[in-house]
Amino acid sequence: MTTSEGDQGEGAGAQRTPAGDGATRPEERLEQAVRAAEKALIEFEIAVETFRVEIENFARLHEQKLGPVYARLEELDARILEIKASRSDDPEDRRKAEEARARLMPIPGVEELMNGWMDGDGLFPEATAMLTDQPVRPPQRVRPSEEARKLYRELARKAHPDLAQEEKERARREEFITRVNAAYARGNADELRELAEEWAAGPELKRVPSPEELYARLEWLSERKELLTLLARNLEESAIGSMLRLAPDDPDGLLEDIAAQLRAQVAEREAELAALQD
Repeated sequence: MTTSEGDQGEGAGAQRTPAGDGATRPEERLEQAVRAAEKALIEFEIAVETFRVEIENFARLHEQKLGPVYARLEELDARILEIKASRSDDPEDRRKAEEARARLMPIPGVEELMNGWMDGDGLFPEATAMLTDQPVRPPQRVRPSEEARKLYRELARKAHPDLAQEEKERARREEFITRVNAAYARGNADELRELAEEWAAGPELKRVPSPEELYARLEWLSERKELLTLLARNLEESAIGSMLRLAPDDPDGLLEDIAAQLRAQVAEREAELAALQD
């Protein structure tokens, strides 16, 4: 049927015309249109959620790997501006130096915000090791395996809240799919398998909606697709999304290239600072 299970058979609940008639009821054609729209929407939502997880994981790796280098650059810039301001005694130079230093002032919870890379006193030894190319623990990598991706797609097609019409059933699906999304974001295939077993053991609801409900359903699906299109566009145009699109097949290589460029900038700033201090 339309809304209860994404993998139900064609025209579940629909009644065929007598044999030999060769025609189908208008309601049956409407049901088929709704099923096709539901299937397309779910596939779109799966693609958007997969991209969102990729962006989230890439953002975490970006912060862990490049955060310390950015922090070092900002510290060097502040010190350079402070020396220049002390020598020129120009109000504009002092303003720039004060703004640069203010951006580096410790804030509550900075250790948590920087994921253990720095505290109020500066960079941790592990972050310093990364800046000096010494061995360092690699950033945590969370990327769903192919098995996890397959399990996630199967569960989303069966249990997605967009397949429900009644509020009680939608609430049940929303609670379940929230756990599915969380397990997928962690790349936990074992948890996804357990969730698949849980869903298979749950109630199977079947219901034949009225034509009015089917028309309303098509309208809702269209509105939902518009919202998803906007969400996908925002993800693609975000800073991390734009960066990820530069190297979708080798995001790690992209991070390495950016890190090399930043380390070169750090070396330039350190040389400039050393020259000013002579």
